[in-house]
Amino acid sequence: MTRPAHASSRGVRRITLDAAGLPLSALISEPPDGSARAVVVAVHGGGMNAGYFDCRAHPRQSLLTLGADLGYTVLAVDRPGYRHSAALLPQGQDLAEQAASLRAALHDFTSRHDTGAGLFLLAHSYGGKVALTAAADPGLPHLLGTDISGCGHLYAVEPHELPTVHDDGGRLRRSWGPLRLYPSGTFRASGSIVEPVPALERAELARWPLLFRDTAPRVRVPVRMTFAEHEAWWRHDDEALTDLAAHFTAAPRVSVDRQPEAGHNISLGWAARPYHLRALAFLEDCLTSRETTLTPPRAVRPLPPAVVS
Repeated sequence: MTRPAHASSRGVRRITLDAAGLPLSALISEPPDGSARAVVVAVHGGGMNAGYFDCRAHPRQSLLTLGADLGYTVLAVDRPGYRHSAALLPQGQDLAEQAASLRAALHDFTSRHDTGAGLFLLAHSYGGKVALTAAADPGLPHLLGTDISGCGHLYAVEPHELPTVHDDGGRLRRSWGPLRLYPSGTFRASGSIVEPVPALERAELARWPLLFRDTAPRVRVPVRMTFAEHEAWWRHDDEALTDLAAHFTAAPRVSVDRQPEAGHNISLGWAARPYHLRALAFLEDCLTSRETTLTPPRAVRPLPPAVVS
């Protein structure tokens, strides 16, 4: 059964990317003048599609429209096994395969679109695992940094509590948190962005803490990790977050933040806009760092002697 298409915000359109022969659907929003300062690549979590970043329950929630208004192209990709590729990959892909598909899709995108200063990965939940795995490979073109929400390295639940079966009730409770965190109409508006989680994703959930230990030290770009105040899937106590940051030994900068008044699905709640603004501020820091690194030093002229009167 084909789910209804997500009704996109003004200025958001659909495109298809070629991931080495695998077609991946995506949503894209571009700056009004068509000139992108950089490209924000948004990677959704498990059980959602790219519409997660363009929720319309409240006009201030959409990352796609906010990013375009601030001069960025925002590309929200439907991961392998979702939307356009679902019929071709009924079981989905494992984490390494998804990272390879994402890298291939972004090579296709950069060959046909202006990317400004480069790419910035903004990912949620399982999408954060894919983004970090992709970022750990030096083959990703012009990567500026990563911003990951809803993904840690130590689960706050026991292995048997992980959502390894379809329509697990615990997954629904832990993924949302208190309902007051979401605008009225959120669950109705979310009907078109909720998707079944492919079997290969569910089967691999328990392996992430081990995979993370190998992945994090190979990420060589700035990293920001955000945890919702009411995050229930991941440990985010001070000890866990200190240990998390310590694994990114090659990253030039690691920032760990908490988003108040938010549940796991940050981009669907009232906290969506403040979270998106903080993530884009981190991108601004990455751009500033890049500019100061690339700009050759200028000769400094001595100041004229002071005149004392």
